[in-house]
Amino acid sequence: QVQLVESGGGLVQPGGSLRLSCAASGFIFSTYAMFWYRQAPGKERELVAGITSGGSADYADSMKGRFIISRDNAKNTVYLQMNSLKPDDTAVYYCNARYFHYTYWGQGTQVTVSS
Repeated sequence: QVQLVESGGGLVQPGGSLRLSCAASGFIFSTYAMFWYRQAPGKERELVAGITSGGSADYADSMKGRFIISRDNAKNTVYLQMNSLKPDDTAVYYCNARYFHYTYWGQGTQVTVSS
């Protein structure tokens, strides 16, 4: 069955870095566009970054220059490198896979930015 398993979340101080991973299985990973979303308490889920099957990346404006999305098709894994973290980055981060009308979600990983 399809699985997306996020890892790498945790507590980090402002200005710090974290790298999230999302391990995929059960579908042909290399053909799917991959995305990271996040949802803060009391807020709607928002798009953080996306990467096409060919490796082209794009970011929400507030993440540009701080976050880097990448993928390793040999490992069926997508990453999100997060730098210069701010308290406003505190959220549950979700991995999403998309191919035409097929879409899958992970269970999320908590990121807390606090001193």
